[in-house]
Amino acid sequence: MRVVAKFGGTSLADGERINRAADSIAAAVEAGHEVAVVASAMGGTTDVLLDEMKFDASDEDRAEIVSMGERTSVRMLKGALEARGIDADFLEPGRPDWPIITDAYGEVDVGETRTRAEHCAERMAEGVVPVITGFLAEDHDGTITTLGRGGSDTTAVMLGNFMDADEVVIVTDVEGVMTGDPNVVEGARNVGQITVDELRNLSFRGAEVVAPSALTYKTGDLDVRVVHYQHGDLLGGGTTIEGQFENLIDLHERELVCVTVAGRAIRNQPGILAELSGALAAADINIQTVSSGMDSISFYLDVAHAQEAEALLHDQVVEDDVLSSVTVEESIAVVRVTGGDIQNQGDAVRRILDPFADARIYLHDVITSATSLAVFVPWEDREEALELIQAAF
Repeated sequence: MRVVAKFGGTSLADGERINRAADSIAAAVEAGHEVAVVASAMGGTTDVLLDEMKFDASDEDRAEIVSMGERTSVRMLKGALEARGIDADFLEPGRPDWPIITDAYGEVDVGETRTRAEHCAERMAEGVVPVITGFLAEDHDGTITTLGRGGSDTTAVMLGNFMDADEVVIVTDVEGVMTGDPNVVEGARNVGQITVDELRNLSFRGAEVVAPSALTYKTGDLDVRVVHYQHGDLLGGGTTIEGQFENLIDLHERELVCVTVAGRAIRNQPGILAELSGALAAADINIQTVSSGMDSISFYLDVAHAQEAEALLHDQVVEDDVLSSVTVEESIAVVRVTGGDIQNQGDAVRRILDPFADARIYLHDVITSATSLAVFVPWEDREEALELIQAAF
């Protein structure tokens, strides 16, 4: 197999852990696998450098300074591998074989980076283990740039993609993806498998396992696995991340209704949402999505359930002093946009809203998540809405 192994700062925090990392890499190489290594800064180094930068540094100087953590890691790890008889070479910005190039806008130059990554893969086929600084990049003028938060994860998955690797292994200080934060909840256990969409939503909402920016480079043919640094085996264990992001634009085929329950400061009333959605669930009524305001909660449902849902929610209104009334709005359509990089597209919502305003199409709702955007419009405008969104994306 061709494997890209990324070692986080915790897994390279001291000499003992660097030796552990080198042992696991050497074992994979001796088993006949081609291995490339992406190294983060030794644990805490980048934070120390940033804290000690008590002056106004230019972007160029700042990137040069913070790069020292990764530059140290690759030299340490390369030395540990050669001590084990492994032919290794470290790669950092400024070297002629450095792979990751950014353009004038600070974005990855995909064509140039892919070409350089393929050259790096050729060296791997010759038995060389490239040890690559994570997080860092270089522009066409030779200036050091960075890939942002979680950049080492991005380096690893991007290179795995461009090198046509079989697997990317993220070596970190957790057992993999857990059912919950083990520092907060009891009985948290490892999740053996998780989809890329599930993990990206968790990552955008606070889970620090794999950087969301890295997952945009994952393909269906590229396996990504998360293992604990104490595991010592790059080829098994941990959590496997499955699938890839699909950029889809979908018009829901059935007409929807919007059932809205109003109440005083409803958002501040614990249990109200569970009470209302529970009543619908007990009747086997599926909720397409939920939208809430300070004094209302709206449920989008298939039109076939409109009357039953209104009656059930009216019963809840009558029984609860906080709730005031229920109403139903019919003839609604929804167009959903799903894509791995929506969160990073700062103008995604504007690109939809502007054409709808120009076309005089009323928007019932626009609901966003980490990886999707849903637009609710009048049923009669659904086809035009679909065409506008397709043109925007």
